[in-house]
Amino acid sequence: MPSPLAALRRAAPPPPPRAPDTAAGVHASAAHLAGLEGNARQLVFRPRHPARNLLAGRHASRVRGRGLDFEELRQYQPGDDVRSIDWPVTARMPQPFVRVYTEEKDRPTTIVVDQRINMFFGTRLAMKSFTAAEAAALCAWRAVTDGDRVAGIVFDDAGIHHHRAERSRGALLRLLGRIAGCNAALRADTSVARAPTQLDVALDVAVRTASRDHLVVVVTDLDGRTAGTRERLRRLAMRNDVVLFLIYDPFLVELPGSQDLVVTNGALQVEVPLGATSVRRALGDAADRHLREILGWQHEIGVTVAPLTAAEDTAAQLRHLIGRHAATAGQGRR
Repeated sequence: MPSPLAALRRAAPPPPPRAPDTAAGVHASAAHLAGLEGNARQLVFRPRHPARNLLAGRHASRVRGRGLDFEELRQYQPGDDVRSIDWPVTARMPQPFVRVYTEEKDRPTTIVVDQRINMFFGTRLAMKSFTAAEAAALCAWRAVTDGDRVAGIVFDDAGIHHHRAERSRGALLRLLGRIAGCNAALRADTSVARAPTQLDVALDVAVRTASRDHLVVVVTDLDGRTAGTRERLRRLAMRNDVVLFLIYDPFLVELPGSQDLVVTNGALQVEVPLGATSVRRALGDAADRHLREILGWQHEIGVTVAPLTAAEDTAAQLRHLIGRHAATAGQGRR
């Protein structure tokens, strides 16, 4: 079976000729996230399955009736509503024809975005936290443009910030302000203790608040994931459409040359001898197993997994990933 890590390696872009503007790739301001509205218009989120709720809203259902969107013109069949007969067409044809419409259903969007210190890492174009903030903003703008309600769950090492679902630009701008605030607080010399379990806590909030027929967008690098992380995502996917944007840096894909590397968690340091073939192979194998397991969730629990690199333009990647993965979503088990 092909290595998923090798696939990412082939797709990884070459290093840019010079470092990007530090302000552009390190901290995402509220003004920058608000300015992504135009880029979001090119995104298309399609529901994996029809909304189960019969309340009027914005997304397609199998329930046919006198809705807002024309679907097709076809021959009359026994049981069709006679009010749907297209009389001008019927007058020109040997049999009656009806106009079929697709009703629209409400599909709130819940966005879960990771802004912990583990996301404050980047080797090329941007920090993972910056890419995550942009991805969350783009998805939120797309939902509001479609007229959907948007809820936000922003989490960092200090806590969980929940914004209830609302359908307004003002509420969205407040959510973007929260994301920008958490993003701006990230510093390499932070004194805040790492909280790897925050990921599961944030997903617990999503499970409680996204009851059914939501589009749930989770933007994280999955640092600190546990066996319970998969179970929480499975529970979300049972009643919702779930898209997991797995944020990564090309460092995972292409380890630096044969020099030693010093890594730290903020308290302890360790020297990694990357010049040793056995060490490079072990690191590569571990990363490959990690990625293969996560990509497997798409078929196992019905979560769409879309890797998103911090080394490329976020909006361009989303346009590509959403179109590519929307068709395969929903093939997992229920």
